[in-house]
Amino acid sequence: QVQLVESGGGLVQAGGSLRLSCAASGRTFSSYTMGWFRQAPGKEREFVAAISRSGGSQYYADSVKGRFTISRDNAKNTVYLQMNSLKPEDTAVYSCAAHNRGWGTMTYDSWGQGTQVTVSS
Repeated sequence: QVQLVESGGGLVQAGGSLRLSCAASGRTFSSYTMGWFRQAPGKEREFVAAISRSGGSQYYADSVKGRFTISRDNAKNTVYLQMNSLKPEDTAVYSCAAHNRGWGTMTYDSWGQGTQVTVSS
């Protein structure tokens, strides 16, 4: 298992930017594929982005493609989500997640508690 703690959420105006961070501990960070998910009140959890173990591959939901960038710094055991051109519909609790079964698997084993992102119009 790996423990995950998100930070960086907050209130931002539409069109603004935020960078979320997810700090990991408990296992070798570079052995995990990492993902970001979000969930708005009353809605299903939604996949946002994923990054491979080395950081060489990234995958994005269509709703955020071109606006969000996922990255990782394995030396710091941290994955990031840079969010630009934010829209009110991006408002949600954002959680990071991890699995160690390789790129291409969409089932995540470890989850952080989430950080609130609120985008005002």
